[in-house]
Amino acid sequence: MNVTNNVILNHEEINNKIRRIAFQILESNVDENEVVLAGIDSNGYIFAKKLKTTLQKISDINPILCKVSINKKQPWDPISTSIPETEYANKSLVLVDDVLNSGTTLIYGVKHFLNVPLKQFKTAVLVNRNHKKYPVKADFKGISLSTSLHEHVNVILDGKKFEAILE
Repeated sequence: MNVTNNVILNHEEINNKIRRIAFQILESNVDENEVVLAGIDSNGYIFAKKLKTTLQKISDINPILCKVSINKKQPWDPISTSIPETEYANKSLVLVDDVLNSGTTLIYGVKHFLNVPLKQFKTAVLVNRNHKKYPVKADFKGISLSTSLHEHVNVILDGKKFEAILE
């Protein structure tokens, strides 16, 4: 891992993490025909799209993409999804976000999906920071970082060059 200029993951490393997480999702869903990738808007959804593309290349599983809209400033506000509950009920679901920081966004996302019967529920993040406020964990993670509370991780997944930067 190259930490020059505060880049904690470069383009190639992010692509490798996406591929590895896709294989982990496949391994945990080996008996499933479909898996729902519920990406938290906006970077989590972009990350979920990249996982979907990779899963389609490496397996016969049909990944269903779902955008999860959470107000990150007020996560207790109603949460909406781009597909109706009937399309993810009784299926394996992976809640996807780019960075697990305090755990607030992920825990409220988890809470939303607990109202629906699921076969399996997992979480995936690209960067897992190690100072959570809530007891939530990432089942699949690209990298774990011990950072200070004053530092910020910025993940860029749009465009031709992906990066995770520690600011």
